[in-house]
Amino acid sequence: MSAFVSNTATVAMLMPTALGILAVIAQLMQDRGAVKADFDPLRLRVGAALMLMLAYGASIGGLLTPVGSPPNLIGRGLIEEATGERISFAQWAATAAPLCLAMFAVLAVIMFLINKPEIRQITGVDDFIREQKAAQGKMKRAEVNTLVAFGFTVTLWLLPAVASLFLGADSDLYIFLDDRLDEGIVAVLGASLLFILPTDWKKRQATLTWSDAAKIDWGTIILFGTGIIFGSLLAATGLAETIGTTASQSLDITNVVTITAFAVVLAILISETTSNTASAAVVVPIVIPLCMAMDVDPFIPALAATFAASFGFMLPVSTPQNAIVYGSGTVPITKMIRTGIVFDILGAVLIISIVPIMVAITGIGG
Repeated sequence: MSAFVSNTATVAMLMPTALGILAVIAQLMQDRGAVKADFDPLRLRVGAALMLMLAYGASIGGLLTPVGSPPNLIGRGLIEEATGERISFAQWAATAAPLCLAMFAVLAVIMFLINKPEIRQITGVDDFIREQKAAQGKMKRAEVNTLVAFGFTVTLWLLPAVASLFLGADSDLYIFLDDRLDEGIVAVLGASLLFILPTDWKKRQATLTWSDAAKIDWGTIILFGTGIIFGSLLAATGLAETIGTTASQSLDITNVVTITAFAVVLAILISETTSNTASAAVVVPIVIPLCMAMDVDPFIPALAATFAASFGFMLPVSTPQNAIVYGSGTVPITKMIRTGIVFDILGAVLIISIVPIMVAITGIGG
């Protein structure tokens, strides 16, 4: 879900389900006599693992598409502006997919080694999900309309890639679709459908009304654009080049590998204490002129920094996802720090090793 929907919204939507599953686990442990009758289910190790997997999984899933998270949009915009090479939706997804899969595997294994569950098998989760599904009933008209608009949007996002796959990147149809089906335009068309598809035709009620749209966090959208502008100003004023040159001289950064490692580590460190959006907006404009000054293709280091900007796992302030699960009371700060630092390190290693390979395979930026 987080590949197409806000990471924060994904966690907020799925947390009640996760807490429900945790309640089933707690009841099962009580029935088995494994815990005292008055124990606090929020303190279970498996609960911490479940919630952290939810938060971290959303952060990783957001990397899969260029619209998955704000850092992707900012990094992609800055890279395209600096290199003049467009990154298609499919190219981005193909490059990010192996990284996401590798990180999900690492998350699943390491998460339960660090937060070892109290029990190995659970029963009753199927019954819980069945009860919740029955309580929801059939899909309402508004839900169906939303699904239609969502499917329409994703289809148009992927249509140029499909045309390229079957007809080639030089075909007239691919060029036509790629020029006109910009991700932003498609997103606006998909959102516009929600104002058209009716939930009650007699009352002229649409799926989305402007009173609903007014509640959207427009400040966040403005923040996306501000991040790109801020990055451009860093480059235009020469500050990014100054920072990059100083770092290069001080840390002996001389090739694409060391630049990529520097970019990834810097992005992760910044994202731990500030927003992921700010991390991408600050680091990518530093990395690009540093690469150009050293006559190195900035594509791999800048793309790696963009991915790394979403890797804030240690603290509740690192991402809204972390803050939400921390607020549930199931994840002590010590467990979040201990688990997060492991994934920050492993994530950095995976980015540095996988991104250059996938860039070469997909031909992105070529």
